[in-house]
Amino acid sequence: MQDFWNSLQQFIDPEKLLKEGGFYVVMFVIFAETGLFFGFFLPGDYLLFLAGMFVATGKLDVNLYVLILGLILAAVSGNFTGYWFGRKTGPVLYERKDSFFFKKRYLKAAEDYYNKQGAFALIMGRFVPIVRTFAPIFAGVVKLDFKRFALYNFAGAIIWIASLTLLGYFLGKRFEKEINDYLLYIIIGFIVITTIPLVYTFVKKQVVKEDNDDISNTEH
Repeated sequence: MQDFWNSLQQFIDPEKLLKEGGFYVVMFVIFAETGLFFGFFLPGDYLLFLAGMFVATGKLDVNLYVLILGLILAAVSGNFTGYWFGRKTGPVLYERKDSFFFKKRYLKAAEDYYNKQGAFALIMGRFVPIVRTFAPIFAGVVKLDFKRFALYNFAGAIIWIASLTLLGYFLGKRFEKEINDYLLYIIIGFIVITTIPLVYTFVKKQVVKEDNDDISNTEH
């Protein structure tokens, strides 16, 4: 088990991926994380940052514009794949009977949410780990209008890819010598920053749940 865990850590090491895999491996990782349900653990955010930085410092031999366009294509294709998967599996879920872990009202709630907040989930959700993996799948499950989904897909991919890649590129150009000394801290910083929204959402739900429980107890 320990050997498996060590192998997994090496596989998702973004610096190792970039140095050994190059441009096409980066494209595959972005595709998998944004559309395949098993890709939620992949290091998308700081992989984009490091890709831009490695181009700036000559560690990744690819043109910056080719890098950005290729990664946008991978992110858009990933979301379309996730949406297609959700559309195919959605009918099965709608026909499924309620159980302890599954309630049809959850699908209805998700459908209402996407109709009202689909832009936020699919554009800004790109910056949140796990969310960027499952958001397009659930959009397909609830059959979000395809034209709206396509618009949010392209907008989210462009903003996410361009912002993080260019940030890494310009910092790499500006601090080419110094940045290698702080690479570990940068990666840790990205992990912390991208984890904050998940922690915030979890804590908020717990607080709301406790408040509702208190109200119910008071009424009784």
